Amino acid sequence: MTTFETIEGDSPVILAQPHVGTQLPDDLWERLNPRGEELADTDWHIDRLYDGLLPGASVIRAKIHRYAIDLNPDPTGASLSPGQNTTDLCPRTDFDNRPIWDPGEEPTAHEVQDRRRLYHAPYHAALAAQIKRVQARHGVAVLWDCHSIRSHVPFLFAGTLPVFNIGTNAGTTCAPSVRQAVEAACKGVATQVSDGRFKGGWTTRHYGNPAKGVHAIQMELAQRAYLHAEAPPWDYDGARAAPIREALSKALATLDALARSGALNP
Repeated sequence: MTTFETIEGDSPVILAQPHVGTQLPDDLWERLNPRGEELADTDWHIDRLYDGLLPGASVIRAKIHRYAIDLNPDPTGASLSPGQNTTDLCPRTDFDNRPIWDPGEEPTAHEVQDRRRLYHAPYHAALAAQIKRVQARHGVAVLWDCHSIRSHVPFLFAGTLPVFNIGTNAGTTCAPSVRQAVEAACKGVATQVSDGRFKGGWTTRHYGNPAKGVHAIQMELAQRAYLHAEAPPWDYDGARAAPIREALSKALATLDALARSGALNP
């Protein structure tokens, strides 16, 4: 099974899509309970939402589902949000804290290590290689980590999530101009917050190093902004998505221009 795909472009911008995959090996699929088989925690249609928004952008897109392993947390299993509810590297429950595996079929510690080796490490090796390639060409790289989630997930956050959730780990993973450009592109389109509940996962924090010319930002979108409903069958709604795509396109184009101009050079 090919667990991710890479599309190389000539832009300084890289789009990472770690949670869009819906594939699972047969032996894992057979161990899921009916709730797990719904794959409800997928970042539904993120690939479609971003398709064509920035010609030339490189893309690293997962095919493996996050129930095999989540490609965004710290691979050691350390929590990025101490004191808050989070999900595991190899999830045992869904975002509502309900079991997703048949009794006795939860991943063992040995399986977690195997999945890190089989899925997590190759994905991040490919992502690191693209950052290196892009930076060699442009002097800088801009990593945009693409995510989405249901608007209401009480186990993970209180209330209703804003549509645009911009994560820069309190401004440490990118230059201020990067976050400002994204905020400006989203302003007036829908609700937004910067470094709120979603401050950027391990990907953003691990790669983002503006002093060395790598600027990383996470965009967590509330799925009500582009799905017909936040429930099965999780249909894409082009009319709802249109203004969101326009804002994202504007943000990505601005970051591309900033990087090409040398404004983001260390």
